[in-house]
Amino acid sequence: MSALLDDTLKHLRALVSYDTRNPPREIGTDGIFDYLRANLPGFDVKVTDFGAGAVNLYAVRGTPKYLFNVHLDTVPDSPHWTADPHVMRLESDRAIGLGVCDIKGAAAALVAVANATTGDMALLLSTDEEANDARCIAGFLKDKPAYEAIIVAEPTKGEAVLAHRGIHSVQMRFTGKAGHASGEQKPSDSAVHQAMRWGTAALDYVAAQSHERFGGLTGLRFNIGKVEGGIKANVIAPTADVRFGFRPLPTMNPDELLETFRTLVEPHPVEFGETFRGDSLPAGDTATAETRRLAARDLADELNIPVGNAVNFWTEAALFSAAGYISFVYGPGDIAQAHAADEWVLLDQLDHYAQTIYRIIDRGSA
Repeated sequence: MSALLDDTLKHLRALVSYDTRNPPREIGTDGIFDYLRANLPGFDVKVTDFGAGAVNLYAVRGTPKYLFNVHLDTVPDSPHWTADPHVMRLESDRAIGLGVCDIKGAAAALVAVANATTGDMALLLSTDEEANDARCIAGFLKDKPAYEAIIVAEPTKGEAVLAHRGIHSVQMRFTGKAGHASGEQKPSDSAVHQAMRWGTAALDYVAAQSHERFGGLTGLRFNIGKVEGGIKANVIAPTADVRFGFRPLPTMNPDELLETFRTLVEPHPVEFGETFRGDSLPAGDTATAETRRLAARDLADELNIPVGNAVNFWTEAALFSAAGYISFVYGPGDIAQAHAADEWVLLDQLDHYAQTIYRIIDRGSA
């Protein structure tokens, strides 16, 4: 075990011990942030509370070219954990604990590197990635700090991910007219029937997009997550609420998709609105996105980070890309372990990530 990995695990054990589950996102400016303040020597540290458990720690030492972003919030633990999720444990080739893979392992490595080097370095640690409520990055971007690039940590198995899908969550409502269900019904009478016809049309539409391609990704990802409405079997449903989400390719226009979904069937929903929007990575129209992708690829090559395939999951790198920054995703761990009971990350991936960040910081100060 290298000294840098040993230090990474020491910090990871501490970070895992702090409860940053989201929800409920009961996170203040003390606790894990007190620990980080105490372990970032020589940094100018600013902690900002955006409310509702959304907190940023922005730490800068010197005049760095790159900003490293990591989220500290985790998903809730499930009943299937075999031990206390907030007590990190080592087994053979891996570390186990809530958030070790997604993505406190990277945060611990960055803190270890901060202590092992004196070079210029900038960190943005946030707590609202696991909720559809992007206050932290939006708050940070208001001041538009000057960086050549922003490297966002998520589990990518030690490869630079240059592209991923967007994510859009929508809530809509159909309305009908309550009445006795024994009579003949018009298509607009039952709100639940409207919702079911819409669902069938939506699934057919998504199936028709299966031929679309971008960077190894195929088709449009879509999910109807919740349908709620009606009163009982012999009452025509006066209302029906539907929540659905879709994940477009970077080449798909989300506004056109939204309008398509809104107008799939008659009558149209009486309420239809996004509850969360996350752009694809890279953000922008096709030409702009390709320019940003190539710039991110060139930077990854310059930093000697291997480039991986595009991925289906969404990251906050898209928010930085939309703000005009060169941005890519890079971190230890595999997304297959994220959000799982007994979440784990391989020690050699933690070590490799820490060594890579060390090399970047040390090179910058040479």
